[in-house]
Amino acid sequence: MKKNILYRLYTGAFIGVCLIPSVLMPFVKDGESKENRALSEFPKLKTAEGELNINYLSDLGDYFSEHFAFRQQLVTADGRIKTALTATSPNTDVIDGTDGWLYYSATLDDYLNINTMNARQISGICHDLRLVNEYCERSGKSFLFTSVPNKSSLYPEHMPFNYVPADAPDNYELLSAELAGESFYLDMKAALADTGSSIPLYHATDTHWNNLGAYAGHCAIMGALGRETCPADNWTVEANGRLGDLAAMIYPAEDAKDTQVNSDHAFTYEYQGRFKALDDVTIDTVSESGEGSLLMYRDSFGEAILPYMAEMFASAEFSRITPYRFDEAAISKGDTVILEIVERNLPRLAQTAPFMPAPEVAEDMVFFTPSLYDGEISAYIKQNGAFTLITGALPDTFFSGHDTSVYITVNGTTFEAFRASEYSDCGNGFSAYIPADTEFDSIEIFTQCSDGHTVAVEVPADKLIRKEQ
Repeated sequence: MKKNILYRLYTGAFIGVCLIPSVLMPFVKDGESKENRALSEFPKLKTAEGELNINYLSDLGDYFSEHFAFRQQLVTADGRIKTALTATSPNTDVIDGTDGWLYYSATLDDYLNINTMNARQISGICHDLRLVNEYCERSGKSFLFTSVPNKSSLYPEHMPFNYVPADAPDNYELLSAELAGESFYLDMKAALADTGSSIPLYHATDTHWNNLGAYAGHCAIMGALGRETCPADNWTVEANGRLGDLAAMIYPAEDAKDTQVNSDHAFTYEYQGRFKALDDVTIDTVSESGEGSLLMYRDSFGEAILPYMAEMFASAEFSRITPYRFDEAAISKGDTVILEIVERNLPRLAQTAPFMPAPEVAEDMVFFTPSLYDGEISAYIKQNGAFTLITGALPDTFFSGHDTSVYITVNGTTFEAFRASEYSDCGNGFSAYIPADTEFDSIEIFTQCSDGHTVAVEVPADKLIRKEQ
C-alpha cells in the first residue's frame, strides 16, 4: 500500500513538473528572444487567402515549442550542461570551442577547407571584380574590395581538436592568390594578422570582430586608399561590454556578456535621415572633419567599422542592398566605392551579378572566329528598370584554360557579361544588363578563353525564358 502511494505521488509530481511550462505559458513571458532568429507567431485557422490552414496543428506545435514558460531558462540549462559535460553545443549553429570561445558553424567548411569553390568560380569572381573596378575608374571613382576573415580563420587555436582542416587552400586563399597584385584588392586577413595585437580582435562569444578589430580593419582600408585614419588612442578593455550573438543562441536566459575594447576618441559624425540601428539597410552620415564621399557596401561586420569610416568622410552611405549597385546613379554617391563581404559569404559573388551596365566591346577587340555550338542553352531575360538582364548558364564546352570571358552580341553591339549567375552553381554562368529599349530577334553568346578556345551559340528571342524581377 505504501509503495503504491509513493508511486502515485512520484508519478503525479513528475506529470505536474512536465505540465508547468504548459500551464504557466499564458502567465510567464520570456520577453524578446535573444536568439539569432525570429520566433513563430500564434497560428491562425485560416490563411491570408481565407482558406483553411491545413498546417494549423503543426504550426501550433512549433509555436508551443518556442514559447512555453521558462523556455529560455531550460534552453540555457541544457546548453550549460552539454558544453560542460560533453564539450558540444546543443545548437547546430554554434560550435563550442576551448577557453570559452564559440564559433559559427556556417564557417566550418571554410575552416576545414572543404566544399570550396572550383577554379572556374574563382576566376569568374575575379573577372567580375575587375569589370567593376574598370567601370569605377572610367567614372572617376576609386574602388576597393576586401573580405573580412571568419573568426576561425584568424583564431583557429580555440577550435575543437577533433576538427582537422584538409591540406588544401580555402576559398579566401584561392581568391587572394588570384587577386594578388590587383590595386583594388585588400587582403584583410593578412592585415589583421600583421597587427600583432596582444588583445584579441574578435569577440570570444560573438561572430564578429570587436572595436579594436574593426579599427584595425579601418586602418588597413584607409591605408590601401592612401588616406589618413581616424585617430584612436587609449584603448581599454571592458569586461562586460557586449552580448555575444553566439552565446545568446545557447544561453538565452543569461545576461551573457563578452569583452569589448573601446578608445577615448570622441566621434563628431552625424547620421542623416531616419536612422534606427546599425543594421539598417541604408545609413547616411556626414562629418565636418571628413573629406570626400564614400559609398560602402557592407555586411554585419560593417557595423563596428562604420563610426571610423563615417568620421573620415564628409559624406558617406553604408548599404546592405543586394545585388550590389555599381551603376552611375549609385556610384555618384561616393568618389570612393568599397565592397566588404565576410569570408563565409564569398560564394555568393559567383551567384549574384552586380547591377551595372554591361561594358560595350569595340569591334576591333573581337578578333577571333568561334566554333558554333549546335545544341540549345537555357537563357533568361528579366526587366530591371532602365535595363534588361540577360542571364543563364553555358555548357562546359564553352570554357577552357584558366580564364574565360563571356560576350553577348545584340543587334551588332557586343557586351561583356559578368560571370556570375543565379542559374549556375559551378561557375558556368553569365549575366549582362543591356538597355531596356533594345529590340532584337536573336542574340549571340560566345566565349573567349585564355588558351584561345572559343565557342558561340545563337539564341532566338522566342527561346529566351522571361522571368519576373
